[in-house]
Amino acid sequence: MLELSKYTKELSIQFERSDNILIVAHINPDGDAIGSQLALYHYLRSLNKTVNLLSPNNLQDFLKWMEGAENIQVFIRNRKKSIEMIRNADLIVMVDFNQMNRLGEAEEEVNKSSARKIVIDHHLDPVGNYDLIISDPARCATAELVYGLITELNGRPFGGRAFSECIYVGIVTDTGNFEHGNYTPDTFRIVATLLESGLQKEKILNLIYNNFSAARMRLLGYALNQRMVVMHEKRTAYIWLTREDLDNYDHSKGDTEGFVNMPLSISGVVFSALFIEKEGFVKISFRSKGTFPVNEFASKYFGGGGHLNASGAEKKDSLENTINYFLEALAENDQKLAESLR
Repeated sequence: MLELSKYTKELSIQFERSDNILIVAHINPDGDAIGSQLALYHYLRSLNKTVNLLSPNNLQDFLKWMEGAENIQVFIRNRKKSIEMIRNADLIVMVDFNQMNRLGEAEEEVNKSSARKIVIDHHLDPVGNYDLIISDPARCATAELVYGLITELNGRPFGGRAFSECIYVGIVTDTGNFEHGNYTPDTFRIVATLLESGLQKEKILNLIYNNFSAARMRLLGYALNQRMVVMHEKRTAYIWLTREDLDNYDHSKGDTEGFVNMPLSISGVVFSALFIEKEGFVKISFRSKGTFPVNEFASKYFGGGGHLNASGAEKKDSLENTINYFLEALAENDQKLAESLR
């Protein structure tokens, strides 16, 4: 695990010399991206810093309740304002991603910016020229890394309800409520500290996991009943959804969150995939149990990435071709799947 004291001096210098800080999340931001972004925002605001927030596209509804989320500028909804924010920044902090291509339409403007650039992330193999890279794949979430950095900078755990909630959201969503990920005893020590500060765990879990529409529940039922394929001999199951399926169930952004985890409840299944048809491409999510490395699978076959047990990718092809390609790739991994839980 990264020795954070090696980075906090430089991080402190960067914060102190900056008059206009922009914190950026990745495209299709998840709970860890938004949680990390807002936690850092609350800390920097306590130092009376001018801080702006940017997301390449829309937030999922179940994340909008967090304090400060209303201040996140969405690039695709207001390109002029977003570009102005990027150009005015003298420091850009990118959280929960380590490659510029995760910025969507904002990538070009961020690349052109003369602002100093910092990456705070927990994914493997950062790519790009940055002024400071703080990357630790041993952390279960970027939010865990942000918590550690701010604790070092502050000299003690940083308080405040909003900050604590954001850190907890990042940790709990990136571990699937502690069902996967690189969480360690230190992770639970952080959670214990948050609980001791008065964090209302049940309230947050309800806002994250029990805050969906009836249409979403019906879509889940349809996906499991009509669109799930279980291959016991491969220890694998996958779900596929067409654009028409989504339209039929009044799909809203974030409705399919968690679908990919469901097949892992089936006895003997160690690898699960979710294929969602989009306009011009297929969005893919992978999850696993045990030692089967879905990050390697996503990278090798689909140019994606992520973590050992939770990864994703996109493929610019038809849904049918994408699934057929997946099945071909699956055939090359029989031994790894067979050994996953040994």
